[in-house]
Amino acid sequence: QVQLVESGGGLVQAGGSLTLSCAASGSIFNINTMGWYRQAPGNQRELVAQVTSGGSPDYANSVKGRFTISRDNAKNTVYLHMTSLKPEDTAVYYCKALGARRQDSSVQFQYWGQGTQVTVSS
Repeated sequence: QVQLVESGGGLVQAGGSLTLSCAASGSIFNINTMGWYRQAPGNQRELVAQVTSGGSPDYANSVKGRFTISRDNAKNTVYLHMTSLKPEDTAVYYCKALGARRQDSSVQFQYWGQGTQVTVSS
């Protein structure tokens, strides 16, 4: 069984900062991409940022220059450092990982965390 446990969400004023963490554990191997998505009420889930095992990041245009994604491969953990937060960043943030079910396999499956609420007040 695979678990993605997120932490770090909360309430912050506009202009403030938060750092989210997501740790993957269990039967997940050869994790390729880890990333963060978000979903606001009435909206579809959207990609915020993702990073490959080699460290190459990709960001949504709306967060470029404000958010930084990083990961610790040894700990199977991904971080999202969010600065200059805006009310429109308010959403539930979900962690996603692509990994294999066996150490000798390259077939990737996607796993999701339970989500953590980020609320930015104006």
